[in-house]
Amino acid sequence: MKIKFETIKIYTLLFIVHFSWSQQNIKNLANEEWYFKNAKDSIKYKASIPGTIHTDLLANALIPDPFLETNEKKVQWVENEDWIYETDFYLSKKEKQFKNIDLECFGLDTYAILYVNGKEISKTNNQFRKWTFSVQEYLKEGKNKIAIYFQSAVKNGKKESEKLKYTLPGEEKIFTRKAQYQYGWDWGPRLVTCGIIDTIQLKFWNKSIIENLQYDQKQLEDSFAEIEWIADIICEEEGTYHFQWNENTFIKQLTKGENKINWTDTIHQPKKWWCNGLGEPNLYGFGLTLSQNGDILDKKELKIGLRTIELVQEKDAIGSSFYFKINGIPVFMKGANYIPPDSFISRVTDSIYQSIVINAKKANMNMLRVWGGGVYASDSFYKACDENGILVWQDFMFACAMYPGDNSFLENVKLEVIDQVNRLQHHPSIALWCGNNEINEGWHNWGWQKQYNYTKEEENIIWNDYEKLFHEIIPNAIKETVANKQTIYWPSSPSIGWGKKESLYQGDSHYWGVWWGKEPFEIYEKKVGRFMSEYGFQGMPALSTITSFTDKLSWKNEAIKTHQKHPVGYETIKEYMERDYHVPKDFDNYLYVSQLLQARGMQIAIEAHRRAKPYCMGTLYWQLNDCWPVTSWSSTDYYGNWKAFHYQVKRSYESLLLSVCKENEKYVIYGINDEVETKKGNLKIQLIDFDGTILWHKEEYITIKENQNKIITVLDDSLLQKVNQEKVVLSVKLETDKEKITSNYYFVKPKKLKLKKPTIIIKRQNETTIEITTNTLAKDVFLFSEGVHFEENYFDLLPHEKRIIHLSSPTENIIVKSLFDTLKN
Repeated sequence: MKIKFETIKIYTLLFIVHFSWSQQNIKNLANEEWYFKNAKDSIKYKASIPGTIHTDLLANALIPDPFLETNEKKVQWVENEDWIYETDFYLSKKEKQFKNIDLECFGLDTYAILYVNGKEISKTNNQFRKWTFSVQEYLKEGKNKIAIYFQSAVKNGKKESEKLKYTLPGEEKIFTRKAQYQYGWDWGPRLVTCGIIDTIQLKFWNKSIIENLQYDQKQLEDSFAEIEWIADIICEEEGTYHFQWNENTFIKQLTKGENKINWTDTIHQPKKWWCNGLGEPNLYGFGLTLSQNGDILDKKELKIGLRTIELVQEKDAIGSSFYFKINGIPVFMKGANYIPPDSFISRVTDSIYQSIVINAKKANMNMLRVWGGGVYASDSFYKACDENGILVWQDFMFACAMYPGDNSFLENVKLEVIDQVNRLQHHPSIALWCGNNEINEGWHNWGWQKQYNYTKEEENIIWNDYEKLFHEIIPNAIKETVANKQTIYWPSSPSIGWGKKESLYQGDSHYWGVWWGKEPFEIYEKKVGRFMSEYGFQGMPALSTITSFTDKLSWKNEAIKTHQKHPVGYETIKEYMERDYHVPKDFDNYLYVSQLLQARGMQIAIEAHRRAKPYCMGTLYWQLNDCWPVTSWSSTDYYGNWKAFHYQVKRSYESLLLSVCKENEKYVIYGINDEVETKKGNLKIQLIDFDGTILWHKEEYITIKENQNKIITVLDDSLLQKVNQEKVVLSVKLETDKEKITSNYYFVKPKKLKLKKPTIIIKRQNETTIEITTNTLAKDVFLFSEGVHFEENYFDLLPHEKRIIHLSSPTENIIVKSLFDTLKN
């Protein structure tokens, strides 16, 4: 590595860093004893920081658990109250002698008035901003007090809405820069909270601090990478300062105020950062230390990933492409939409974020979309994405509504964007910034103009405000903040609504003809766009998740109804279930079949998208996770349990996929290879009856080139003329020197299959490994043991096939179920 100093310039940023704040001269105020009270009362209760008013009320037994039974309705009063949080802390003589003491708040939710020793120092109005206040003059040696008065976000939002002569879609929430999903969604409860939801600390410094660190990857080749680093230094005293950059030291003369310094690194034989499935997500560690006369003043530690990323939109005969290139290679994006993992985001631990990302990686994903109606995720989420090769489609926090366009709101958003882009731009996982979720579509397709009876003048004002926010304020703020002038910005997802035919020819697409439009699952095979960034179907969560909030398993139970937020959710599930399955009468089997239904529908969608490669180059289903125990579109429930859907995602997102579909009375077998190496192996195709008799077979040696989708073979419909389609399965297997890929195809819907009672035998190979076999087809085998995760589940087991399955922990009792078991009731 070599270092040289050059004139200060800002070049294109093509790889990313991760900040770690120096702990030197930091007082974490979360470690103090905090108390809260209703602003109307005098009684104080103990608080936990980080936290929310709801979690603190719950901890003090002042409200019932909002997640249990129908308790959500019983806590709605909380959102209309004002709340005060306060703490006492002590300042030593040494601490008070610092020339600068900053109060840093990383998560004030939302309308807050801050007092230090009884004096008002500032007000806040944005959950998503980092707030920093100089408080040296307000503090004293010894005992000090901080009090934070949180005003009701609901009342403030309604007050702001009254200033307009017309009503904007989205009600009072749109005026408040806080998590929109807290106001209720069709998968989440209404729990509009407040509080100190992240870090609050005092930072002490004297002469100088490192305010910011940016860099420009000027060149990335196989043999070397050249990077220019740019540091912003805030200096109170001019003088000579020392900088330690890994093993290198340099000296700079700094003037009072803001200083920019830069230097250049050359990294030889760099290891590139790759997304999951293409290579290793290689990271490099760096550290910058600022000191003078042997005293360390500030430092930042960071990790970087070297990679290039492009969004390619090129006109073609049909429309326009929409795909990402990583390090020059076109990549089919496989992933999901991520929502906040709790209604009370302050209680989500680093391990939960890591688990969410690991679940995505285990399911062979390479991209997650952070949806715009929630919150910008925690640093630990992006760190986990960096380390596991998961790219992030990052929405800004706007969704499904129209927003105001007054100067104060726009300025607030601009500062929010600057804060978040500064925080997140340094991660190699960040692939794209997106202005909002479904607002462009909503304005043009959802009938808001008629619903709210706007005049033409009002329509023009509202749309002009939209364009100013998402086509000027946000993209300009990004350009001003990042060093990378090629940062990818996409104003709205989707670019065109799913009711328009153009939505399948260009841009990204949200297809909701299935579910919302009640169209059959098979329509997914026809409605394939260039990049499918949203689509989905609901499935019920694990039985243990339902029993976590109620002990009465009945459709008449109001708690079961409360934990389904779509107005006709259960009716829609049942309607689709009647199309494809025998509908079980008992609750447990109904839950199981609802998961199979969800997995079946999503398999049809995902594999249709992948078969359309390279016309289609991305599939991100709705949704990965939940914010509370609920029946929803998620593939993993609130407690992280994998639904049948998530196991199917793992299979359908394999880098090497075999997929069968019927086209023009023929059965076409596709081979899709997303890897950067050619795959060769022996392909075995068999038509098997449910007892294991081979009725027809074919073998051939095939080659699927790197990053290729090809038709392997085509079978004529005449193959089935002499067999009962209700009693046979088409088994397709490909064995390479490294892997065995299988796909089973049925010629009729599950409810028409003539299943026999299987005899399923489980043998233990060791404490955490089992072998499972069956004498006849066992459709959708479900294995369960309390607290145990099975590496494979909800799978088809062919007669005399041996399946080896690993368990997360030893267990004595394994319950096994198959689709046949649901036919008895």
